[in-house]
Amino acid sequence: MPTLETEAEKSTLNIKQAVPFFWVSNMEASLRFYVDGLGYTRTKEWIHNGKLRWCWLERDSAAHMLQEYEPGKAPSTKRGEGVSICFQCNDALAIYHQAIARGLHPQRPFVGNAMWVVILTDPDGYKLDFESPTDALEESLYTEEK
Repeated sequence: MPTLETEAEKSTLNIKQAVPFFWVSNMEASLRFYVDGLGYTRTKEWIHNGKLRWCWLERDSAAHMLQEYEPGKAPSTKRGEGVSICFQCNDALAIYHQAIARGLHPQRPFVGNAMWVVILTDPDGYKLDFESPTDALEESLYTEEK
């Protein structure tokens, strides 16, 4: 059974944020997807021998990191399979419309667990779920308003 934390206990909490770290096969393609497509901002970076090797991306209060594999070092197996990063949003459908307007191809939104779910897959196969609460019926599919 969960217990309520006192203010003193809250101030001693050590873990503050989980930040996904994605190894990518093509940094330029990933930046087009995240920055140009989803509106993330690159706030930190590591450039080695004149090449961007790692970066920290942020959008609103979410963040994640990208690092490109060294040539010939990418695994032969499919990346991202079986993992979803779920972003809790105020309006996931706004993310859907923005992604389409910027040339991305999200899956058709649906309702799951009383939330609109908008799914995009990045160039390396990492699955991103943007979710927001809704009163719509479970398993409803989004239809464009005309």
